Amino acid sequence: MSSVKYWIEAARPKTLTAALVPIWVATALAAGLGFKIQIWISVLALLSSFFIQIGTNLVNDYYDFKKGADKSDRLGPRRVTQSGLISEKAVKIGAFASFAIAVAFAVPLVWQGGWVIVTIGVASLLAGYAYTGGPFPLAYRGMGEVFVLIFFGLVAVGGLFFLQTGRFDKLSLIAGAQVGLLATVLIAVNNLRDISGDKRAGKRTVAVRLGMQGARIEIALLCLLPFLIGVYWTFEQLRWATIIPMVALPIARSLSRKVSSTEPSAEYNRFLGQAALLHLVFGALLGGAFFIYARH
Repeated sequence: MSSVKYWIEAARPKTLTAALVPIWVATALAAGLGFKIQIWISVLALLSSFFIQIGTNLVNDYYDFKKGADKSDRLGPRRVTQSGLISEKAVKIGAFASFAIAVAFAVPLVWQGGWVIVTIGVASLLAGYAYTGGPFPLAYRGMGEVFVLIFFGLVAVGGLFFLQTGRFDKLSLIAGAQVGLLATVLIAVNNLRDISGDKRAGKRTVAVRLGMQGARIEIALLCLLPFLIGVYWTFEQLRWATIIPMVALPIARSLSRKVSSTEPSAEYNRFLGQAALLHLVFGALLGGAFFIYARH
């Protein structure tokens, strides 16, 4: 039982909202624009996304330990490789097993979407591994935020929208940018918390490159931009998609203020929870607003 508990811990279930939100938003957008939704597509896409996320988390757990970014004095939640709870070899095998399961769930989606989905799937798997692994680890080159914005925003929303509708649309990119930016808040808060340890380990995150004040400004902008971008929906006669997500604005303001007034510490683990809540609430409201139009 302890082993199962450690594997669940390694999978970081609280981060899986990053995979859930874009699937919900893309499905709702397609429905709101009048397309007939095939639930099985969204379910398989969600399961595949979950396991890509889990695989990425395990790769991160393994390589951050191997490269010295995760040490006993880390401020964030414990990591199973660094803590010795699961062996290095097992964590690495677990990562590739997760990616394999993601591929299995995606096979029917390939039949549905063709080579476009193959390309998206392969790129997502490679990027998931390359986030901290391989010869050019993205997180160690200050590209973690770009990775999340692209793959947990633009690609996830745009890809599922394509599967449901058979086409790409600029509206899916707008929605993808909104949820992707808020998913990126989690990475930005995480990197600001770990700025000192990352600097020692040679992990050149955006926070390390910008410095503490620059990282705080980055987080504030990432929190605000999705609401500003949302004004666009009014011009598409989808004004509820502008108005309803504004309910989440106080969460964004509160998070920005806390980050600005608190030195990097274990307190940031609570801020990560607030960032995940912001992402989840905003995504739920945005998707709900799209579904309003599906009934008309």
